[in-house]
Amino acid sequence: MRAESPTPLKTPRPMLPAALVVTAGIVAAMHVGKVAPAIPVLQAQLGLTLVQAGWLLSLSQMAGMLTAVFIGMFADGFGLRRSLLTGLTLLGALSLLTGMATTAPQLLSLRAVEGAAILLVIVPAPALLRTLVDPAQLSTAMGFWGTFMPAGTASALLLGPVLMANAGWAMWWAALGGLALSMAVLFAWGVPPASHRPLTFDKGRLVAVLRTPQVWRVALAFACYSGQWLVVIGFLPTLLQSGGVSAAAAGTMAAAASGANILGNLMGGRLLQRHVPSQKVLTIGFAAMAVGATVVFATPATTPVAIKLAAVLLFSGVGGMIPGSLFSLAVKAAPSDDTASTALGWTTQMSMLGQFAMPPLVASLATAHGGWGLSWVVTGGLCLVGIALVTVRHQATRISAPNPH
Repeated sequence: MRAESPTPLKTPRPMLPAALVVTAGIVAAMHVGKVAPAIPVLQAQLGLTLVQAGWLLSLSQMAGMLTAVFIGMFADGFGLRRSLLTGLTLLGALSLLTGMATTAPQLLSLRAVEGAAILLVIVPAPALLRTLVDPAQLSTAMGFWGTFMPAGTASALLLGPVLMANAGWAMWWAALGGLALSMAVLFAWGVPPASHRPLTFDKGRLVAVLRTPQVWRVALAFACYSGQWLVVIGFLPTLLQSGGVSAAAAGTMAAAASGANILGNLMGGRLLQRHVPSQKVLTIGFAAMAVGATVVFATPATTPVAIKLAAVLLFSGVGGMIPGSLFSLAVKAAPSDDTASTALGWTTQMSMLGQFAMPPLVASLATAHGGWGLSWVVTGGLCLVGIALVTVRHQATRISAPNPH
């Protein structure tokens, strides 16, 4: 009897291309976060009003809220790698050009176009990651991907003031433009092109995605997460300073909260890798956010700072398990392989909608109430909706046929 030859061991895929995708996301996120530390300088040098500063902050979210799904559909047809490479190149060139702006209208116009370039990087990235890592490592890869926004914005908040104090805001924009172009070169070298495919743009992809209930549930859950995360982290310095905390200390606490979010993303990826059900990971994340936000908003201003800090670390750290889990679910919920980026685009669009809508809503409630005391009602309600969405998604998955990919 002829002996069977041993099954050859499967060669693991190299990690460098996946690492470059995550790094590209961090670079794009630095361009999202570069505005906040520059606002005082832009007001002094370009005469930027407070209203214009608000628009400058929100333009990238507005671009995502209006166009992310179409960027995803474009990436599915144009190619994931080509889209990301194009986004990095455009982002670098636009940042260099914006550094030459001499008026507020010029700055705002170029920032709006920058928003589209940022989306060309971050929307197709998770779908590209899926093609670059072994299926068994996908959850861990999505956990790392979920860190891109807090890592990038925290880096911009730390580096921006130092560079602008020595070289001005234009050099800050130019430095980040050069970083994006350098990243494009590194990305082109380190991420291999996919097999040749013709360019296709099929609106049927969008129709298929919008007809998939699981994509909607994941996207709306992401809106519940991102909207309240921006509310708590964005208003945290203001809230703490109203209780007598110095501006420097409040900024340090906000940076610590962003760091905790990075750790939470990695922890979530690790739990999914160990086959902990995504519904359990997401439920724990939303429950922790509900408790943390309630302590932050509902306790009086005289509450010890240590308690507030512990609450916001719970909120951002354990809540950090949510993004990577939802990115992974969004990829799996896509109705087919060639709609993954479109599904991620719709998820991103809903996430940006949450970020755009929730801060004004909570600020209006705080103004009408004369304080932050009722803000926990909004954040707690979003957490309950998020838990309901992921629970329904989990039950629907159990009774439906598995997605073939």
